[in-house]
Amino acid sequence: MDLGQRERSILALERRGFSGPGAKERAIREELGLAPVRYYQLLNALLDDPRALAADPVTVNRLRRVRESRRSER
Repeated sequence: MDLGQRERSILALERRGFSGPGAKERAIREELGLAPVRYYQLLNALLDDPRALAADPVTVNRLRRVRESRRSER
């Protein structure tokens, strides 16, 4: 089964670069209609989904590395 539209949109948003503080949060609200907290919950779950890895391995692996480095800093 493939990823849904919302999951593909989340990965597409993560591939983009954002200028300045608040730009990403604004895009999350305006483009996806999600609160940033909910967006990051969905993103975190998506990083553990094998379908996401198959759909966009570069983005998912990059985000997994970032997540692991933040966890190890704690």
